[in-house]
Amino acid sequence: MFTGLVEEVGEVKDVRRRGKGALLSVKCSKVLEGTEIGDSVAVNGVCLTVVELGRDFLSFFVSNETLQRSNLGELRPKTPVNLERALRVGDRLGGHIVQGHVDTVTKITGIKREGESYRFFFKLPEKFSHLLIEKGSVAIDGISLTVASLGKETFSVAVIPHTYENTNLRWKRVGNSVNVEFDLIGKYVERMLKGAPGRDARRVTPQLLP
Repeated sequence: MFTGLVEEVGEVKDVRRRGKGALLSVKCSKVLEGTEIGDSVAVNGVCLTVVELGRDFLSFFVSNETLQRSNLGELRPKTPVNLERALRVGDRLGGHIVQGHVDTVTKITGIKREGESYRFFFKLPEKFSHLLIEKGSVAIDGISLTVASLGKETFSVAVIPHTYENTNLRWKRVGNSVNVEFDLIGKYVERMLKGAPGRDARRVTPQLLP
């Protein structure tokens, strides 16, 4: 479990194919502190398990499933990536609950400077459009952000200077891909409203509400 508050921007050291998967090594410093083999670290919002520790890097095995469902398959040496260690019990939840389970990959459609801040626009996949609400939370490459505007085909987030300077967003350009994880609570609500497989879906009605 993560918060979406990026601790460090690492740099891809190496990506080596292993069968249908890959061994990803990332140069870093802060997230090395207290990290052990077997720990979970979010890389661009994807929850990965540490399989090797170096003096200045961490390595992760990335399955074929993860390569296909995230932008990790596009990583090359020197690519900047967002890093966050798993949330510890008792830590402050400054962002929102992020599982590190990417729902989809989408493209940046626009970047607009607004004073000292930025507005990033993204293509909204129709399949997931119902999972976003204005002023709701969304994780973009593992960054906890707030939906600023929501249209039929796009959505945007406002990015303050601190977030821009301390995440991989500063290197992003129009057309680049990003990992998206929608709010966990919304996904559970959707599932409960649909009902269990094989049963009649329960809808919210005045009779259902207390």
